[in-house]
Amino acid sequence: MASSITILDVLVEDIRVPTSDSLLGSDPFHRKPDYSAVVITLKTDTGLEGNSVVFNLGAGNNWIAFGVIDLASLLKGRTLAEFVHSPAKLHQLMMEHHQMRWLADGVFRMATGGLVNALWDLWAKSENKPLWELLADLSPEAIVSCIDWRYLRDALTPDEALDILRNARPGVTQRKAQMRESGPAAYSTSGWLGLDDSQICDHIKSLQQQGFRHFKSKVGSNLKQDIDRLKLLRQLIGDDSHLMIDANQIWGVDEAIEWMQQIKVYRPYWIEEPTARDDVLGYIKIREKMKHWNIGVAAGEQVPSPVIFKQLLKSGALTHCQIDATRLAGVNDVMAVILIAAKYGIPVCPHGGGIGLCNMIQHYSLWDQIAVSAQYDNRFVEYLDFLQDDVFKNPVAVHKGHYVTPEQPGWGLEMKPEFIKQFRFPTSPVWSSRSGPIGALFLA
Repeated sequence: MASSITILDVLVEDIRVPTSDSLLGSDPFHRKPDYSAVVITLKTDTGLEGNSVVFNLGAGNNWIAFGVIDLASLLKGRTLAEFVHSPAKLHQLMMEHHQMRWLADGVFRMATGGLVNALWDLWAKSENKPLWELLADLSPEAIVSCIDWRYLRDALTPDEALDILRNARPGVTQRKAQMRESGPAAYSTSGWLGLDDSQICDHIKSLQQQGFRHFKSKVGSNLKQDIDRLKLLRQLIGDDSHLMIDANQIWGVDEAIEWMQQIKVYRPYWIEEPTARDDVLGYIKIREKMKHWNIGVAAGEQVPSPVIFKQLLKSGALTHCQIDATRLAGVNDVMAVILIAAKYGIPVCPHGGGIGLCNMIQHYSLWDQIAVSAQYDNRFVEYLDFLQDDVFKNPVAVHKGHYVTPEQPGWGLEMKPEFIKQFRFPTSPVWSSRSGPIGALFLA
């Protein structure tokens, strides 16, 4: 079917939700986020559409939208068959554009990823498969051919990747069935800094009734408040549940170690993003100290390229690899990171939340656990229980603390038209009638 599908147009929407009003999503750096997304739709001559999102926190969403619109000119008129025949070729055409490559990572890589992910969505729909199953059904040779190996071979060679994938092939059918029975284990962020103790207690109790056993709290703004909050959380969830903590890069390296010295008594399972996203040497130093306290180190949601991931994973700086669905340049980049993590025995625990991230990361976790690492232990997928039912036609579902494995074709990112209409920026009534500064002028 792919041979008969031609991309005619690319539609791009700037969608922003004023979550700064409720402080949902608040952390030490991102104190008043407006959860946002660039929504991408590939229109084709068959009526089949490719969908993806690029998540953001409000200001700057239009930067990504412009990047997607500009890069989209490279896709119009191309066939899906061209991408299916060589996913790496079109990926590299954008990432190695002789002029735009000068922009480096960040917005450029995220904009590219939005288009690449929409192509994968279109491919999966053309096969009538959820994205995770498309990936699981691809041959090891096909997977390896998707990846740009130029800067990664010193950590993982294509032949090593083939061995990892081939070794995982036995049992794929059984693991598929098992994951359809009970999807990846989930944990939930409940301790947002902007919420009071009563709100957090109510949220955790609700999640516990749904079978959740593992929870995460933000830390790093005030040591006394962290101690009080972690003491409360540990009492609420008991000794048998994991308590993850997340500093969102607020600390310097030595400060992170000193702060953790004060709160290690609450037995955090990991400290997430204790320092700057790309400080590999800093992460190594922090990890060496955390070993003595039996605390893991997790990061990845803002790691800007597979090359930084390579260094963090190869050096042993991380105990948990937190790939993000829209930070890198799409499926091709994330495949490489998951394979490197598999080589070095680092569990992949994707970063979720936002608009559409949970919908996407479940596919990566399923692919990893079914067809790459073939492991379930110590692998948890972040879950947020807002901006789902009112947003997506096929919202994420959980059961007994696990994701319900999606069966709809593609990513499952099709949005309800009324949601887009309500939160389109800046013309919808939510934004056009809003008092006070917005965009870059909105300071916290």
